[in-house]
Amino acid sequence: MDWLIFSGVLDLSGWQVAAVALGLTHVTIVSVTVFLHRHEAHHALDLHPAVSHFFRFWVWFTTGMVTREWAAVHRKHHAKCDTPEDPHSPQVLGINRVLWGGVFLYVKEALKPETLERYGHGTPDDWLERHLYSRHQVLGLTLMGVIDVVLFGIVPGALVLVTQIVWIPFWAAGVINGIGHYWGYRHWATADASRNIVPWGILIGGEELHNNHHAYPTSAKLSNKWYEFDIGWLYIRILEVLGLARVKHVAPVPSFAEPKALIDPQTLQAVIACRYDVLARYAKSIKRAYAVEIDKLREVAPGDARVLRGLKRWLNQDEKMIPESERRKLDEVLPKSRVLMTMVGMRRDLAAVWGRSTATREQLVRQLQDWCQRADASGIGPLAEFSQRLRRYA
Repeated sequence: MDWLIFSGVLDLSGWQVAAVALGLTHVTIVSVTVFLHRHEAHHALDLHPAVSHFFRFWVWFTTGMVTREWAAVHRKHHAKCDTPEDPHSPQVLGINRVLWGGVFLYVKEALKPETLERYGHGTPDDWLERHLYSRHQVLGLTLMGVIDVVLFGIVPGALVLVTQIVWIPFWAAGVINGIGHYWGYRHWATADASRNIVPWGILIGGEELHNNHHAYPTSAKLSNKWYEFDIGWLYIRILEVLGLARVKHVAPVPSFAEPKALIDPQTLQAVIACRYDVLARYAKSIKRAYAVEIDKLREVAPGDARVLRGLKRWLNQDEKMIPESERRKLDEVLPKSRVLMTMVGMRRDLAAVWGRSTATREQLVRQLQDWCQRADASGIGPLAEFSQRLRRYA
C-alpha cells in the first residue's frame, strides 16, 4: 500500500500543488479564449502555426474538446442567440440549467451533424485532427491524468486532474454562457441578452466582457472602455510583438468631423460600423428628454408618471427584448408623452437602417437622410441635436 502515499516526482506542498493547478488551468483558459474563440470561431486574429498547434494540442490534452465542434456550437450560438434554437441560452432554458449543466448542452449540440456541417467550416482538418484529436478525445485526458499522478502523487494528482477537467465546463460552458446572458452590465444595445459580468477579464481570460463580444464578435480585443481589462488581449499583444500573431479585427473607434448638410455614403458607412456607439449616444438623448417629460407628466397625470418611471429601462431596448407585459404598459402610457413616443419610434427607425440587409447603399443613404430630416423637424431639442451629431460620424 506504499503507493498510496507516493508524493510525486516534484514532492510539492499542498499550496504549491494548488498554485501549479491554477497555472495549468489558466493556460487552458488562454487556449480557449485566444485559440478556440478569437482565432478559430471568429477569425479575429491569425496565429503562427506553432502557437496554433500548441493551443490545439493543449485543449485536446486538458479538456478533450474538438476544435471543429467547439467553433460550430459557438457560431450557432451567435447566429441563433437567445432564441429557442440557441444551444445554451439561459433566457430560454433557465439560468440553473445552463450554469450547472452547460457542458451537457454543449455535448448535445456538438453531436448534431447538421450543426457541424453548417457552422464548422474553416477549422483544422489535417492528419492529426482526423486521426488523433477528433478520434481519441479521452486519450488526452488519460495521458494528462497519468502525468498529474506521476508529478504530484496519487491524491494530489487526482485532485489536479479533476480541477483541470471541470474548469472549462464550469467557467466557460456554465458561467459565460449562463451568467453572461443573465446578469451584469451592458454597454451596447445588442439584440440579445448578453451582459458584461465584471469589467476585469482576468479569471476567464477576458470572456467576462461578454456584451462587448456580442456587439463586436470579430474583434480580437474584448475590452471597450478605459476601465475594462482583457487579459486575453494582453497575451495577444505579446504574441504580436514576438511575431507569433497578427490581429485582423478590433472594435471600431468612432471619429467625428464637422456635421454634413446631408448624409452621404461615407457617413452611412461610419454610422453602420459604429452602430452600437450610435445607439448608446441616442440612449443619452432619450434620458435627457425623459427627465423633462416625467416632470411634466407628474403635474398632469401622476399615475401615468409612476407607471412610466417603472418602464424607464425599456425605452432604449429593441421591442423583442421587452417582456410582453411591459410592452403592453408602454403602449398604454407612451401616447401620454408625444416627445417620448416620437423618440422611441425614431430609435426603432434608426436601428432598422442597418437591419435592412436587402437594401442598396443608395436606399440606405436616403433612409438615413429622411431620418435626419424628420428629427430636425420634430421640434424635440435632444432629437434635433442628435441629428447633428449623427451627421458628424466620419
